[in-house]
Amino acid sequence: EFIAFAEKKVKASNLTLLDKKRLTMCKQELVGLFCPQHTLPDVFVCLVSNNKRLAYARIPARHLLFSQSPEQRGRDCGKINTLFLQPPGKRGPGWTVQAKLDVYLWLGTSRDSSHMLDNLPSGFELQGISSEHRTGPPPDYLLYTGKTQHLFQLRAHMYQARGLIAADNTGLSDPFAWVSFLSNSQSTGVSMSLCDDILGLYEIVQDPPLVVIEVYDDDAVGIEYLGSTVAVPVVKLSEERYSPPQLQYSPLFCGSLSGGDILGAFELIQISKSGEHTLPDLDEPDGGVIPVPSYIRPVLCKYRIEVLFWGLRELKKVQLLSVDRPQVFIKCAGGGVNSSVIQSYKKNPNFTILVDAFDVELPEDEHLLPPLTITVVDWRAFGRSTLVGSHMINNLALFKHIPIFIQQPQPEPRNIAGNARLSYSPRDFCPNKKSNTNYLYLYKRRSSKRKKRTTADESADNVIDWWSKYYASIEKIQLVKQPGIVTLQVKCVITMLGLPANIVYTINKDLSIKWMCSFTCQSLQVYDKELEAEFGPFDDWVKTFELYRGKANEEEGSADERFVGKFKGRFCLYKLPESEEGEEDGYLDSGQFKIIQGIPPNTAVDVLIRVYIVAAFNLHPADPDGKADPYIVLKLGKTEIKDRDNYIPKQLNPVFGRSFEFQATFPKESLLTILIYDYDTVGGDDLIGETQIDLENRFYSRHRATCGLPTEYAIEGYNAWRDCIKPTDLLIKLCKENRLDNPHFSPGRITIGNKVFTGKTVFADEDQLVESYEHLALKVLQRWSEMPNGGCKLVPEHIETRALYLKDKPGIDQGHLQMWVDIFPMDMPHPGPPVDISPRKPKGYELRIIIWNTEDVILEDTNFITGQQSSDIYVKGWLKELEDDSQETDVHYNSLTGEGNFNWRFVFPFNYLPAEKVVVIQKRESILSLDKTEQKIPAVLVMQVWDFERLSSDDFLGSVELDLHGFPRGAKSAKACRMEMLTESTENVSIFQQKRSKGWWPFIKAGELTGKVEAEFHLVTAEEAEKNPVGRARKEPEPLEKPNRPDTSFSWFMNPFKCFFHLIWGNYKKYIIAGLVLLIVTLFLVLIFYTLPGAISSKIVNG
Repeated sequence: EFIAFAEKKVKASNLTLLDKKRLTMCKQELVGLFCPQHTLPDVFVCLVSNNKRLAYARIPARHLLFSQSPEQRGRDCGKINTLFLQPPGKRGPGWTVQAKLDVYLWLGTSRDSSHMLDNLPSGFELQGISSEHRTGPPPDYLLYTGKTQHLFQLRAHMYQARGLIAADNTGLSDPFAWVSFLSNSQSTGVSMSLCDDILGLYEIVQDPPLVVIEVYDDDAVGIEYLGSTVAVPVVKLSEERYSPPQLQYSPLFCGSLSGGDILGAFELIQISKSGEHTLPDLDEPDGGVIPVPSYIRPVLCKYRIEVLFWGLRELKKVQLLSVDRPQVFIKCAGGGVNSSVIQSYKKNPNFTILVDAFDVELPEDEHLLPPLTITVVDWRAFGRSTLVGSHMINNLALFKHIPIFIQQPQPEPRNIAGNARLSYSPRDFCPNKKSNTNYLYLYKRRSSKRKKRTTADESADNVIDWWSKYYASIEKIQLVKQPGIVTLQVKCVITMLGLPANIVYTINKDLSIKWMCSFTCQSLQVYDKELEAEFGPFDDWVKTFELYRGKANEEEGSADERFVGKFKGRFCLYKLPESEEGEEDGYLDSGQFKIIQGIPPNTAVDVLIRVYIVAAFNLHPADPDGKADPYIVLKLGKTEIKDRDNYIPKQLNPVFGRSFEFQATFPKESLLTILIYDYDTVGGDDLIGETQIDLENRFYSRHRATCGLPTEYAIEGYNAWRDCIKPTDLLIKLCKENRLDNPHFSPGRITIGNKVFTGKTVFADEDQLVESYEHLALKVLQRWSEMPNGGCKLVPEHIETRALYLKDKPGIDQGHLQMWVDIFPMDMPHPGPPVDISPRKPKGYELRIIIWNTEDVILEDTNFITGQQSSDIYVKGWLKELEDDSQETDVHYNSLTGEGNFNWRFVFPFNYLPAEKVVVIQKRESILSLDKTEQKIPAVLVMQVWDFERLSSDDFLGSVELDLHGFPRGAKSAKACRMEMLTESTENVSIFQQKRSKGWWPFIKAGELTGKVEAEFHLVTAEEAEKNPVGRARKEPEPLEKPNRPDTSFSWFMNPFKCFFHLIWGNYKKYIIAGLVLLIVTLFLVLIFYTLPGAISSKIVNG
């Protein structure tokens, strides 16, 4: 598309030769970027047996291409590489490495063939080819005749493995490793391998051969491949001083699937030719297995692992039976501990005994810590146990205990200038409604009169509600994304502090108006992602570990199929001091566990849950017409709420505005599922997408995700405090939970330990000064992350955006949902009423327009008799996107000067949303549509002037579009009405503010002035229209008088005699009279000459 567009621009513009060359080069580069095709085909190395290809390896040709310049040479050119061959076709189950091949590969042109064997190790003899002139075909084979050979010993020290692939149905494995080096291979039963190496000593040190480690699962029916890896051994020459190698983790891979890690050390030790024993000693074999030497094994010390057993969640059936009596087993480094048995999982999935601990010897190096295994079993009748699932923690260092040092309270310093202070917000300078209003008035007074008219409230009946806060938040986000908004915010705040007001004039007028208006309404935080993505998974109190059962594979969705439940718990790892080792039992019996600090009791908790669903957007279409009829379904435990009756027809971006309230009991009902269905009249409803929220994690989290903190404290109104306890009580509660000193309240100050927060605590209420610490306490809570010893960011008042997914389409979002959840414990005071977020209902309005006159309308018609120009003028009007309700005046016929007189009234009823400034219409998209679709369109009035034609289509003369929120003030006279007033006018009016407006506006066609119209606008509400109705056109009630049009205004088709009188008689009167006189005289003479001979003859005969 870019290239086609560029070619069009070349034809339409005058480019120099240099520009054309540059454009050609850019197009060639773009083609190269989109089509990175290499001219040389890839190289295939195949393993063939009985004319059948068993395995192959594919090497890109660019990796083997030779070049005289080392920088341009392929990375594998002229090197001995290790290739792992794979079977052709799709890999089946049980696939292993088919073969390991060490090859020397080189690819180049014929003229560079002399460099083909330059990098061969020394000692090879080329049969029949001179070493100086090697330009012919390559030799069929190479013969090694080197006299110098080096004897090495490979020692593979395999210490442990972690995170291996589950190869058994139990979700576990019985692994063993197989080590291959050059042409030797052995299993982990023997940890030493000898080899007579034929490579040169320099090549061995610089590029030692790779060690291949394969891991298999040993079953009764055979072995199963789990993964493989390669390692580079550490070369130790005989003349060097021996130093033990370091244990390192090597990642295992089974195809594209990660197979865990293996911890080991590999050393390639040269054996002295003198026969002296220079190799380090190995330990005696234990049962045929040589243990890892003590000088390589990590240093062990005594550790204690404390385990918090909280509960089990979402356990699935095992062997067609539900899990009823589960138990958890924790194992690590030969030690372990068991949880208590849950007697009835359905009644209470939490454990009765919370904490237990066990001591193990672990490496001092955190990187060498062994894995920890979590196993869940279900105890059934007759003492039988069945494996439910397991989970392996590979990084145990994440749970290392970090001691918390509690600072002792210090006396309050006299000088608090350096202490923490709260930053003032605009509300601090405007504590009550009166002062806030005065400030806004002062700000508007600084602006010009024209600006004040455009920024006035568009409706006196527009009451600030929750949706005002929502739109102010969206507007604030959009302003922040604009460049320079930070400077704008600073300048606005400086202005509010009473500094010189001319700073406001240096800011873009539209931005300053919007930003200052947003200060009049509080805002909330709108996240474009899940709340867990912003604050973490809320696992600061307990972690959630997913349990799996069955064999792992590379297929998509295999993890979901193996998922069997979740274990909620926590681990605490810390090193035991030497003095405590003799008192272990006494420590365990005392119950002084470190992990229990700050953990709430896991008894059942009754809570009140309020779910607010604001809107959804970008939903996946579910109907053949590309639309959907979404509605909400909530599931929590056995509770299910279907909001099917309130579905929204034909919408992919519905505004729900729904709130739901129900009671639940943790932990039985802790997983909230929100589903969006598509309503279908015939057949079952289709699931569009769903999302899940762990309410229990939010309830117990230190971030306090139960009810967000608003930006300001208010007792009533749209921003009323909705939590069950006030900010001061909440502050005291958090200080107690985090073992901090109780807050000390003094006038204008709150002190917590050595932290001092200052702010306003005296407010004016009904001409009285009232002392309140709630506002300042809320400011302290908003800065809770600055508190030492457990301080963290508390969740603000927010709206989170959650992605919707389908299980059969993993990873592909089906839309997004804006919502939030409030959780209140039932043992606390009952919170206030839920927030009303029901969608705003549009308000009915009626726009009355009187078309009085037109002037200077262009004349399109020419009289074929007289040649005089005229137009048959009429005016048509409608609201944009509502053409079906268009109205038009009668026709002013035969306008000779472009003047038209109408006295005609248009009446347009419509529904309007003042907050969004849009007109809301509901109409069916087609005849077959059962429901009406709601659309929001801008409030724009369209007026057009036309020339009426009787025998052909009417001629369009001009139009004008007026935005009802702000259109140019009409001119006072037709002479003052100009075309430029639509674009250059700085005095705009809003019909929603002024209600009435009258003046002249221009008609424009193709950028030219084609006429002027005098109109009068009158906006009334639907209630006022019902009380004082008016008729359309000139009808009752309140009829309009007929216009006094000139006598020339008529239709020649309907009034032919009148047309003759005005068009022919007026212009040709003299000629018509002269013609009539001449005709009479001619007739008289004809009669005379016709009757005179007969009369003369009769007179003569009769005498």
